[in-house]
Amino acid sequence: MTGDRVLTVRALLDRVRAEGRTALTAHEGKVLADAYGIAVPDEELATDVDEAVAAAARFAGPVVMKIVSPDILHKTEAGGVVVGVEGAADVRAAFCRITENARAYHSAARIEGVQVQELLPQGQEVIVDAVTDPTFGKVVAFGLGGVLGGVLKDVTFRLAPVTADEAMSMLDSIRPAEILRGVRGRAGVDRWAVAEQIRRVSQLVADFPEIAEVDLNPVIATPGGAMAADIRVILAESPTPSRRRYPRDAILSTMRRLMQPASVAVIGASNEQGKIGNSVMRNLVEGGFSGEIHPVNPKADDILGRKAYKSVTDVPGEVDVAVFAIPARFVAAALGEAGRKNIPNAVLIPSGSAETGEHELQARIVEIAERHGIRLLGPNIYGYYSTWQDLCATFCTPYDVKGGVALTSQSGGIGMAILGFARTTKTGVSAIVGLGNKSDLDEDDLLTWFGEDPHTECIAMHLEDLKDGRAFVEAARATVPKKPVVVLKAGRTAAGAKAAGSHTGALAGDDAVYDDILRQAGVIRAPGLNDMLEYARALPVLPTPRGGNVVIITGAGGSGVLLSDAVTDHGLSLMEIPPDLDEAFRRFIPPFGAAGNPVDITGGEPPSTYEATIRLGPEDPRIHALVLGYWHTIVTPPMVFAELTARVVAEFRERGVEKPVVASLAGDVEGEEACQYLFERGVVAYPYTTEKPVAALGAKYRWARAAGLL
Repeated sequence: MTGDRVLTVRALLDRVRAEGRTALTAHEGKVLADAYGIAVPDEELATDVDEAVAAAARFAGPVVMKIVSPDILHKTEAGGVVVGVEGAADVRAAFCRITENARAYHSAARIEGVQVQELLPQGQEVIVDAVTDPTFGKVVAFGLGGVLGGVLKDVTFRLAPVTADEAMSMLDSIRPAEILRGVRGRAGVDRWAVAEQIRRVSQLVADFPEIAEVDLNPVIATPGGAMAADIRVILAESPTPSRRRYPRDAILSTMRRLMQPASVAVIGASNEQGKIGNSVMRNLVEGGFSGEIHPVNPKADDILGRKAYKSVTDVPGEVDVAVFAIPARFVAAALGEAGRKNIPNAVLIPSGSAETGEHELQARIVEIAERHGIRLLGPNIYGYYSTWQDLCATFCTPYDVKGGVALTSQSGGIGMAILGFARTTKTGVSAIVGLGNKSDLDEDDLLTWFGEDPHTECIAMHLEDLKDGRAFVEAARATVPKKPVVVLKAGRTAAGAKAAGSHTGALAGDDAVYDDILRQAGVIRAPGLNDMLEYARALPVLPTPRGGNVVIITGAGGSGVLLSDAVTDHGLSLMEIPPDLDEAFRRFIPPFGAAGNPVDITGGEPPSTYEATIRLGPEDPRIHALVLGYWHTIVTPPMVFAELTARVVAEFRERGVEKPVVASLAGDVEGEEACQYLFERGVVAYPYTTEKPVAALGAKYRWARAAGLL
């Protein structure tokens, strides 16, 4: 857009503001549309009947007439719209009727005239909106309009501004996408023209943040183009407050000292069992943290064999982290002392801040921290674990199994569920971090760190809200090409959103917006807590697939059917088995088995049949992933199946052939041990379910696509 047009839009918006208005008239909306190339019909503003007749005469065919008033936003509701007006007499009658209806609707409204607009041809109605989301800021929305759109209520969202490709992807992201391509002999619409309407609207709101909403409703899409029949523009009542952001280098520097500290102070440390300060101290000491541990308590000289200090300012040398285990009302004063000590990180365990309505207390703590350059983790958290540093800075049970999974939660209860799951499944973790109220440090800070952390291979996050959705998306886009990011977004329903608000002061936001934008960022969204944990456990185990051909080999026909359903449900594709590969499978399965896909070897086969058919997966370069369905028999017991499968996978990995293999084991309790054995050897396996192994495989595929690896 040229500079002159920018000046035109700026001057118009400034004039509207100066007049104390937040809504633009239809004529003013057209000025913005013309400046950004948003296709709208030709029109003229008529201030009296004669001007309306003359304007209508200049258009070929019938016209639409609409009231123009800065005080009437809903023109149809006011009786201010007449469609299909043709001929001088009808134009005069319509002009009078529209103005009379408007005065009856709002007697004090300022009426600037009547808009005379060319009538658009019939076509598919769609809607294009740009709105200001409390989490993500400017967001553009697209969906079908008209009766069908009202019934389906299927709308897709993207962060604004969108690229041409992102705009085009929105057309395919609604359930009735085929309607736009053409169905049952009906021609499709000009998809490029529709996408351009989306892109240009998104650019308009991105360039002018004071625009709160742009509504093109409806846009009439035809094989020859797409044109907005109406444009509504609303300005924000007041500027949106911006959240403080930190440069990437500053985030990494602070996070390094938080996650790899050389010195930790515990403010509120105690010798008394049952107190949080005692639990934190014991976990740090008994967990084997090799750095310095400094208890701070004005009433003690010695805590757990460590010299205690009256104030954190008395601690010698530098301190990387101060863990606060004191009541919330005392945090502000102690935080000021930490600031004078130049401590870069404060871990605020105590509850009693914004989540209980104490917003002023939390705001004061944040102000003190910002003044002293301290980053805050919490308040209202269980603490955090950094296993590779043998650091357990929490009042909860310790955990020290090192591995590649970083887990975060906004909730303490969920954090402990994470801990229990990790312990039960022997999942090695690089970190477990509580976020609580997220007064400062939040998911985008952690993503930035874990994205660079060599110990972390997969990141899984439970969250109830995002304080800065755009910062999170930016961090996710930088991280996803390197490692998977799994998110469990709580508060999907109205009841869940209300509960989230009372729990951590979370602003849960519109779940449909979250769903689309997390997908746009390449994040894997988990439907539930167990799904998040299983994805986090499985994704580092599975090799990255090189293609989309999935083959099912099963000893039970029923499992094969369910596995096939799961493959489709999770966006995967069953390979069309070519004749030579079909023949290869048939050499090993009994005559009453079934080749094709699934390959059913039947249940009574010996281990040799399982091994021979499974070997064909890694041997054939056309097969990219294997889904195994095992049925417990005495002929091939569960551990025999597990051992032969693990042996085949290991053999081919030694040759450099790595393909994802998942397994579903149906049978008695011995299958549980067999699944654990397989998991530990690189095969993602689950007993009693056909859904979980395929869900994990689907998650790996979603990440590989988002990372640009497929």
